[in-house]
Amino acid sequence: MRIIRFCVALIALISLAAPAGAQEKYPDHPVKFVVSFAAGGSNDIIARVLCEWLSNHFGQQFVVENRPGGSGNIGAASVLNAPPDGYTVMFVGPNNAISQSVFKKLPFDFLRDSQPIGGIMLLTNIMVVPPTLPVNSVTEFIAYAKTHHINMASPGAGTSPHLSGELFKLMTGIEMQHIPYRGAAPAYPDLMTGKVDVFFDNLPGSVELVKSGKLKALAVTQNKRSFVFPDVPSIGETVKDYDVSLYYGVSGPKGIPPHIVETLNKAMNVALKDPKMLKRIAEFGGTPLPMSAAEFGKLVADETERWSKVVAKIGLSIE
Repeated sequence: MRIIRFCVALIALISLAAPAGAQEKYPDHPVKFVVSFAAGGSNDIIARVLCEWLSNHFGQQFVVENRPGGSGNIGAASVLNAPPDGYTVMFVGPNNAISQSVFKKLPFDFLRDSQPIGGIMLLTNIMVVPPTLPVNSVTEFIAYAKTHHINMASPGAGTSPHLSGELFKLMTGIEMQHIPYRGAAPAYPDLMTGKVDVFFDNLPGSVELVKSGKLKALAVTQNKRSFVFPDVPSIGETVKDYDVSLYYGVSGPKGIPPHIVETLNKAMNVALKDPKMLKRIAEFGGTPLPMSAAEFGKLVADETERWSKVVAKIGLSIE
């Protein structure tokens, strides 16, 4: 009888100890890392660099899965509906904050349904114009726009370049006609030839075009100059309080166990000290964004509130 009782007690102890042991082993199989845009863009490339680092760090594969479409909402929905076990996470960016106000029939509430994990980097947009446009500064552009019709390109309604331009309109009182394209690439030929007049582009997309003289940079949208173009001013130097910084990070579905969130967050912050990671981020004109999960969650919430006010003022709504 004593032997039986001993065995029962031993089994109970083993069963109680199993969860603690399982916690220490995360991840014990591959992790899916969803990028809500097509392969080859800055989001995708940075995600792959981070996933390679995490794979080496944990000894388990972090696999990028591209789920483009719907301004990033298709990919977001796939993650937010996944089991909250830490094995499906996503690349988070400004589109997630903007979409919450722009799209009126989203099948999710990003703030309510997501679990923030950590930050990756900050980036800026850049205000570029055709080389033939007779302006060389933000001040000259504003004056020119008051007496000429301006076509403003964007990679699509509700994107950060689109909203950067809309905020510029609100804060300067000028008018610009929004011309949405299906992505940034189709807009460049029309911008270089003057068919459209301005583009508040993601910095990585315009770097080589500016350096080669095919586009002219007037300013960056962040409230400080970029080390990529230190002679290009920020819009805020002319338009007081204008500031559009693009944040990127990682989130997952709501309900991920806290110890998994902490494990991933610590690893990401270590990655952001790695010289190879820092070099790749710098190549995009970005700066590292080490944060706690709570800090990243507050950043996403603050940006969501901020863009909701801009969206409301311009009356932008997509069903």
